[in-house]
Amino acid sequence: MTERQWNYLTDMDGVLVHEDRLVPGADQFLAELRDAGARFLVLTNNSIYTPRDLRARLARTGLDVPEDAIWTSALATARFLHNQRPGGSAFVIGEAGLTTALHEAGYVLTDVDPDYVVLGETRTYSFTAITRAIRLIEQGARFIATNPDPTGPSREGLLPATGSVAALIERATGLSPYYVGKPNPLMMRSALRALGAHSEQTLMIGDRMDTDIHSGIEAGLRTILVLSGISDRHSAERYPYRPTLVVDSIADLLGRTADPFEVG
Repeated sequence: MTERQWNYLTDMDGVLVHEDRLVPGADQFLAELRDAGARFLVLTNNSIYTPRDLRARLARTGLDVPEDAIWTSALATARFLHNQRPGGSAFVIGEAGLTTALHEAGYVLTDVDPDYVVLGETRTYSFTAITRAIRLIEQGARFIATNPDPTGPSREGLLPATGSVAALIERATGLSPYYVGKPNPLMMRSALRALGAHSEQTLMIGDRMDTDIHSGIEAGLRTILVLSGISDRHSAERYPYRPTLVVDSIADLLGRTADPFEVG
């Protein structure tokens, strides 16, 4: 048995919850981490909600996750912009998760000569706002997007998400955005700094090869793919990289959190 103390980064949707339902074993998994004194962060590319909102959403499923254990692409974007241009300004298309994070980072939100156009996810994309974003980018604003996800889930089916709207703006302006969220390893590195952890002692659990596992590997983390979400064994084999471990669900890690990679 190794003496290494693992820190955990774990995706939210598809790993801990499905929409508003708990993935069986997720509550016991987090309880096991707490009992062991392991540090963990729950990650999401969704920029709509604040950590407080997400804490309430998770609580409704039966998961007790404190606000400071939730890391979103909105928080990562706000930290990135603060490091790049402290006290800057931005025109934002997004919801409270993104606008709150930018305000807390000291940013002024404006549609007059902003330093950045920042695109996040919203359920009410406005043609007027998208047009304004295009014109501001043409006038010199730098183009940032919280994440490249082209679609998001809903009870009725798929919805266009940040990546799809970013593609529209990119086609109109000829300028590509800088994506902060997964699969950019910047998302993982910012989470590591928020956790106060090192990559050698940290692993990433996710349900998507193209975002969770990709960014985990590029950030130097061990990775675990769970098959309870997007990727399955067949689709995972098509990628040129492999996770360190593949399990059916988070429940398979119960009793193994001290060292999930131990054989025997």
